[in-house]
Parts: sequence; C-alpha cells; structure tokens
Amino acid sequence: MTMLFFSALNISAQVKKPTLMILPSDNWCTQRYFTTTYQDIGGTVTVPDYQLAFQQDTELGGVISLIGQMLTDRGYSLKDSEQELKAMAMRTAEDNVTMSKTSGASLVESPLDVLKRRSKADIIVQIGWQVHKADGGKAVTFALEAFDSYTSKRIATATGTSETSNDIVPVILDTTVRKYIDAFDSQMDRYFAGLVQNGREIVLTVRCWDSWENDLETEYDGEELTDCIQDWLYDNTVNGSFNLTDGTESFLQFEQVRIPLTDERGRAVDARAFATDLRKYLQEPPFEITSKVMMRGLGEAIIVLGEK
Repeated sequence: MTMLFFSALNISAQVKKPTLMILPSDNWCTQRYFTTTYQDIGGTVTVPDYQLAFQQDTELGGVISLIGQMLTDRGYSLKDSEQELKAMAMRTAEDNVTMSKTSGASLVESPLDVLKRRSKADIIVQIGWQVHKADGGKAVTFALEAFDSYTSKRIATATGTSETSNDIVPVILDTTVRKYIDAFDSQMDRYFAGLVQNGREIVLTVRCWDSWENDLETEYDGEELTDCIQDWLYDNTVNGSFNLTDGTESFLQFEQVRIPLTDERGRAVDARAFATDLRKYLQEPPFEITSKVMMRGLGEAIIVLGEK
C-alpha cells in the first residue's frame, strides 16, 4: 500500500500541467444575451458569442484575468481567449465548410469547435456568476467548471457564494474563488495524470466517397480493409484501447480511441496528427488508398477514403 502511495505521488509530480483557456459559461452568456446563431446541418443553432461578451461586458475581462492568475500561479499554461477570438475574426478568408470536390459532402464545425481547434488548449475552464442583493451590499454566487476540450467531458467543478460586500464583482470573486481553487486544481491534476497513463480520448470516423470504386469490405492480402484498420489502431493506440461502435461497408465509427499525448519526438499528438498517420499508412502498399482528413474540433477526426 505504501509503495502504491509513493508511486502515485511520483506520477503526479512528473505530469506537466495542461494548457487552459478560460471562457464565460454558456448560461452566463445566455442570461446576458451574448449569443449568436449559425446554420448547422438540420437547422439553426444558438451559441455563446464570446467576442461580443468581451467587447461589451465590463466585468468579464477582470474576472478571467484574476482566475487565470490563480491557475498560472499553480503551474498551468494559459491561452488568452480574448486574443484567440480576435485572431479568429481576422482569418476571414478561411471557409466555414469543407467540401468534397466531387460529391459535395460537407462538414460543419460550431464556433466553439473552431476555437478549440485553433487554440489547442487541453482544458476549457468556464466561469459564470450571479449577483444577489443583500443587506449591507451584495453577494456573488459562482460556478467554475473545467471540460476536456477533446471530449467535452466535465472534469472539475467548484461552486460557492461570497460573503456580503460592497466591492466590485471581480474583487468579490477573487476572494471567494481562492477558497475553492486548490480543490479545483487537484481535480484537474488527477484527470490529466490519468491521460498521461491511459492516453487521450478521441473519436475517429472512416467514410468512403461515392466516387471510390472500393469499400471497407475490399480485401488486401486476404484481409478486409476494416480488419486492417482495426489492426493498425490496436498497434498505435495506448494499450490497444478503442471501441468500434458502428460499422458498415462504407462507414466505421470508433469511439474511446486512446491516443498518446506525445509522439516519440515529444511533440503533442491530437486527433488530426493521429488520423494523418493512419492516412499515410493507407497510402502505402498494399492499400495505395488516397484519402482526406477532416476535423470537428480537437477530438474528432474523419478520414474519407477514395480521393482528396
């Protein structure tokens, strides 16, 4: 038991702190009407408008700066969400939809997915708060949540209410959140240590263009392509961990695909890098398959076989 305890401490000490990005929560944005809509497959979707929130809200910048300082003091690398949003706004030449040259199939990302992909933060931290009138001043209730940016799974939470005060909201939150930040930090630490040991979780989809003369049941050296892809995944995932949740002759859906955080050269591995390695593998004999890699956020990659 003692050996296990010290082993756990040693692993925790070796884990490099993840990269964070802090954003206002969805509920906070909705309550203050900082939202926008975009067209997705199937209809109109309403999402937070982070850029508008930073431009118009007088408290948000100060609150995020204070929480960011608490977390950087604990060793985290912080991506500046406001600057990332400004950079996104300047990249107007990039198309929102990726389309096949022949079939016209499209893939749409939400604004948050685009932000995740471009910033490549490991964890998204969201902060929301409400101000309540109280005798002698005001009290502030806050909710701090952390999400894995690859899977959107909630990995840490902290909630609380301040004492009555006449200070401005950022100052009240600074005092209140500090009481909870160590426990919040510990939750993120435990989660990220698990990623180091077990790999990062992504979703991988394999599809076929209509123009391709073959499919996933085509045999190469006596083995169906689906089985060849599964063999490659077994060899290249952490502990051979993945789950084929759906499959036909033209479609494969792999979930809980555990990829290493870094490659043999110490470079960060994301869903795109992992899928690109599979694309290169399928480009070699005996397959010689041309394919295209497309992304949805950081944690989902789509490989479409048959053409670029």
